[in-house]
Amino acid sequence: MDNRLEKGTFASNGLIVEKTTTEKVSPHSPVEKSSNLPTTHKCVIIVDHTMAIGFIANTASVLSLSIGKQHPEIIGKDINDSDGHNHHGITILPVPVLKGTAPLLHHLREQVRPYEHQVTVVDLIDTTRTTQTYMEYSKQMLSTPTEQLIFCGMALYGPKKLVNKFTGNLGLLR
Repeated sequence: MDNRLEKGTFASNGLIVEKTTTEKVSPHSPVEKSSNLPTTHKCVIIVDHTMAIGFIANTASVLSLSIGKQHPEIIGKDINDSDGHNHHGITILPVPVLKGTAPLLHHLREQVRPYEHQVTVVDLIDTTRTTQTYMEYSKQMLSTPTEQLIFCGMALYGPKKLVNKFTGNLGLLR
């Protein structure tokens, strides 16, 4: 693939992006279409802050990857640095990590369930600490009654007002 830079740049979300392919920059490109997302949508991650730091980091990472898979429109286009080196796109939204507890996460999970047609919910249960494969994890999820699930974390993505309804009173994890 030819990586020569095409003449011209365009600004997106405060970044100067140089076009690296021969296709024309369209005002309807995915970045341009999603440029209003920071004003209309919100993504948050809530983790059980009582876990060890390694589990907290892993939980936030897993939830981030999963939300990105569900909503690729929140990932910006690849950009070039001043030397022309390519860097893969990152999220165009801030993603605050909020603190919670396992009981709070369980309660929140039940509260948000009726709104899943408007808000994407990705949750993670504590069996990720004891299972070695996704198959083992899915068997644990299937065999554990819902009221006995212990949540490590949850990611919510959707209309800002609705996400704030569920998370506006939670503090930042620091």
